[in-house]
Amino acid sequence: MKGPVFPWRSGNRFALLCDGENFFPRMLDCIAAAECKVELELYLVEGGSCAEALLTALLEACQRGVKVRCLFDGFGSLKLGSGWSRKLVEAGGEFRHYNPLRWRSGMRNLFRDHRKLLLVDQRLAYVGGTGATDEFWSARDNSSSWHEVMVEMSGPVVADWQSLFERQWQACLEQKAWRPKDGMLLTRLPPFPSSGSGLGRVAYADASQHRDILQSLIRALRGARQRVWLATPYFLPSWKVRRALRKAAQRGVEVRLLLTGRLTDHAPVRYAGQRYYPRLLRAGIRIYEYQPRFLHLKMVLVDDWTSVGSCNFDHWNLRFNLEANLEAHDAEFTAAVEQCLAADFAQSQEIDLETWRARPWWKRLRQRLWGALDRLVVNFLDRRR
Repeated sequence: MKGPVFPWRSGNRFALLCDGENFFPRMLDCIAAAECKVELELYLVEGGSCAEALLTALLEACQRGVKVRCLFDGFGSLKLGSGWSRKLVEAGGEFRHYNPLRWRSGMRNLFRDHRKLLLVDQRLAYVGGTGATDEFWSARDNSSSWHEVMVEMSGPVVADWQSLFERQWQACLEQKAWRPKDGMLLTRLPPFPSSGSGLGRVAYADASQHRDILQSLIRALRGARQRVWLATPYFLPSWKVRRALRKAAQRGVEVRLLLTGRLTDHAPVRYAGQRYYPRLLRAGIRIYEYQPRFLHLKMVLVDDWTSVGSCNFDHWNLRFNLEANLEAHDAEFTAAVEQCLAADFAQSQEIDLETWRARPWWKRLRQRLWGALDRLVVNFLDRRR
């Protein structure tokens, strides 16, 4: 295990907020009530009503004397425009870009900050998969076109989220922002709690260590006894994750995958991931493709253990991205996650082997082409390691 690992913290409270029309008003109200400090770390930020509402709330916080710091990814915020950050800085806020794109950086441009984190007054944290774009929330019709979740939390685990943000905020001043200096924390994964409520842990990934967030998932899959429900929009899991899913199903565990349907922002990724369907289906895994909207949430439920955040658990995320998930062991939160996923399965199309084998030739060709390209690029990157 490379890099520090965060321990389990007890005494926390969690609330699962489904879709932007539910979590954005809560987040904006929280910023409006801030008294001391607001910190925001985001990947995708684009100009629009959502970004403007966020800027207004942050500017008002600055006027009240609140310390405001924003860390946005240099690629994901390209469509934001410089006026947004200029207004924030002029009002007294601080702004930093993670790994701005540069021609001479070459492959280093692939390192991106994919985390989504809001911290307020060192007492509240919001973690999940949202960006600040109108796809996640439209103020006009009070609905979002992307299906997403965020977790609101309070308690001792907020201090660990604070440490993670501070670690990356300082690392952005270094030459290699994707390799922050390690802190003094645990050196290996803490054991799963046997019981309890209000338990939470920060799981993260960066280029100096990505085994924490991935190993924690694999360990959970290997120990699953009743169910594994996994939702992700970009299904390109590593070989170890695929094997752990198959073995869980073969042990009699109910394994369900909630994946994106035809409504997606990266269709080639969907086609490339579909090459894994046949073997997973033969192992007894049930695959669902979400129909109403673009499924963007990243959420895992293994028995009573949950993981929610920014990580898609795919080989691209874990190779180049900064990621962060909340791991929780709490009966009320588990019930909320179960209810959310059950509702999503009910609005999805289940894919079975018979349906899959009957797909037309042009779908087969598309999946083979994008799957072959994905393998080619991954093999090339592995040789450069």
